[in-house]
Amino acid sequence: MPGHPRAEAFKAEGNKFFKGGDYKAAIGKYKEATAIDPNVPAYWSNMAACYEKVTDYDNMDDAARSCIKADKNFVKGYFRLATALKAKNDLQGAGKALESGLAVDSTNADLKRMKKDLTELQRGENVASFIRKCEEQTANGDIAGAYKTLELASRLDAGNPDIERMMARVKPKYERMEQQRRSNLSSDEVHKERGDDAFKNAQFENAIDHYSKCLAGLQKRGEAQSDLATKAHSNRAACYKQISNFDGVIEDCTAVLEVDPENVKALVRRAQAFQGVERYRFALQDVKTVLAMPYAQVGKTNYDMCNMMQHRLNRTVQQLKAGNC
Repeated sequence: MPGHPRAEAFKAEGNKFFKGGDYKAAIGKYKEATAIDPNVPAYWSNMAACYEKVTDYDNMDDAARSCIKADKNFVKGYFRLATALKAKNDLQGAGKALESGLAVDSTNADLKRMKKDLTELQRGENVASFIRKCEEQTANGDIAGAYKTLELASRLDAGNPDIERMMARVKPKYERMEQQRRSNLSSDEVHKERGDDAFKNAQFENAIDHYSKCLAGLQKRGEAQSDLATKAHSNRAACYKQISNFDGVIEDCTAVLEVDPENVKALVRRAQAFQGVERYRFALQDVKTVLAMPYAQVGKTNYDMCNMMQHRLNRTVQQLKAGNC
């Protein structure tokens, strides 16, 4: 709906100034229109467009937010806000503005195009950040860290020539270091690392075999509660979980918890395994143990998961009690 007649007149004057390239004069007219009727989003949107022309992105940001406030369904307001935030290098904020706009109109071509461009820009910045980090790590002699950084960068932008150039420098050094390091490993450590490699390749049965050989060797040497044994038990539990061997998960997680009673990962896995074999009271006990621990130690993901499990398990336990009455 059109706004107040005087406000519309100011808008029309502003539009003439805009077309003539006098953006400051246009801003003044749009301001006069908003002073009369601040609830017409087009006044704010046009004002934001003028601020973009004079590269005043702070005021463009403010005008765009006022546009959205005037009408949350006016999609151009989100586009104006995202444009301002992108210019201010607030890429995360720009992304959120675009998502909000697409929630109003998921088919809007301008928003979709800008989101695609923004995604590419963010990826490019992330890759550049990884490369800078890799160069610093290489200069400081942290070849293993540099190699891992490049692997992360490659996942973001496979085939990037800068990443490949750095990889050609770093990978040979890393492989020589790895070869030297592995030559000094014990047979138990070799089995553990082979298990890790198999797990990464989703070869869970093969990984279980190597972890089991590692644990058998440690058992023979009386090192069944060593750090290496704890890691092998934890990793084998992860393998058992992948193939739904819940009894195996419970056994290995219990071995971990005998050494480290507050191991969050083991408690969560064991709770899930207890639930899988319908031992709901035991699952609930592990979940409550996790929720009683400091939030910073548990972490948001585990806390939220255990919180949901607790509600679900409480209902199940109550239903079982009612059924036994």
